[in-house]
Amino acid sequence: MMNASMGSFILIGSFVFMLVMKFPITFSLFLSSILTAIFLNIPLMSIVQRLVSGVNSFSLLAIPFFILSGEIMSQGGISRRLVGFANALVGRVRGGLAQVNILASMFFGGISGSAVADVSSIGAMLIPMMVEDGYDSDFAVAVTVTSACEGILIPPSHNMIIFAMAAGGGVSVGKLFLGGLIPGVGLGILLMIPTAIIAYKRNYPKQKGFGWKKTLKLARDAFFGLFTILIIMGGVISGVFTATESAAVAAVYSFIITFFVYREIPIRQMNSILRNSLKTLAMVMSLIAAASSFGYLMAFLRIPQAVTTGLLSITDNRVLLILLINVMLLVLGSIMDMAPLIIITTPILFPVMVGYLGMDPIQFGIMLILNLAIGLTTPPVGSALFVGCSVGKISIEKATKAVMPFWIMMLMTLMLVSFWAPMTMFLPSLM
Repeated sequence: MMNASMGSFILIGSFVFMLVMKFPITFSLFLSSILTAIFLNIPLMSIVQRLVSGVNSFSLLAIPFFILSGEIMSQGGISRRLVGFANALVGRVRGGLAQVNILASMFFGGISGSAVADVSSIGAMLIPMMVEDGYDSDFAVAVTVTSACEGILIPPSHNMIIFAMAAGGGVSVGKLFLGGLIPGVGLGILLMIPTAIIAYKRNYPKQKGFGWKKTLKLARDAFFGLFTILIIMGGVISGVFTATESAAVAAVYSFIITFFVYREIPIRQMNSILRNSLKTLAMVMSLIAAASSFGYLMAFLRIPQAVTTGLLSITDNRVLLILLINVMLLVLGSIMDMAPLIIITTPILFPVMVGYLGMDPIQFGIMLILNLAIGLTTPPVGSALFVGCSVGKISIEKATKAVMPFWIMMLMTLMLVSFWAPMTMFLPSLM
């Protein structure tokens, strides 16, 4: 018992210490696992085996394909076409460019599945455009950063694949994809409310309206990009192919559309696309591998059971427990990256949420992912917030203040996901 307690202290304590000392999170996870294994006399080969087995999963093959597909689409002119189509739909209202930003993020999220990619692609185009049109730079960054989180909920989302794996493989990725659709769209609609209020208050400009012919042309231009979502969702829901196969099909489709239909970039740019995709993939997979060894030691030390006992000793009230877990996830999401947090927290919280509280695994997965998505917009480690500030050339402090009204909408969406099961379970129940 003493060894287990000390081992738990070394595992968690060394990890937190290294995070505070600004070690890269992958090294923090791996080195704390090594130190704990040495203390517990666990062969280091076991830790290495866990590193390998953590990424040795057929389901995880979907991640490189989704990353590649998103990178091809973002460089191949799809983001510009999506912005044009969104502009035709909502641009004519007061603060139209801000609403265009939210709607374009909704469309682009269904293609890339990455908040950071959304901010880098849509934000790099729309933030300067909004500032030039008279919008405050902090408002432009706030809208871009928060709306980018729609892409983590709207399929495809590689974070849902990671959750399905961390939950033991018994959770359907297809149902997770469906479960995130309504919350993702709902988040976008709710974000439009403070956007409209601030736009009217500050008298931001409207965009020029489009005629039907122009609107239809913009819709036709955006169709091939939007069709990627139908390929992924339709294929998975109908059972024609798995999530992994759908990712591969989407990558091939995006390659054909970008280089043979749109033809805005030369084929030699594929080298740059593959390089960028490989960098992103290396970060994601190394995090998953390191987090797997960390998770193995947590299970060995029975930390999940200790956390369950601790939470239930505080309260057995269902509402309070869910609120407490949400607060804990929001705090963790603000200081750690999403992928390792999913792998670490899923086995800890799954027994409480699904076993004790009876929440469906799909609902819990969407709740967990939305919590951590909010963390991408919060200091000190919010990667989407940092990218947005870099694009908008403003300080974190200024952006954080501007994001606050949008956090309220994000938290409202989180409460709906946490306490109203039909929001996540309606579409999966149709499968």
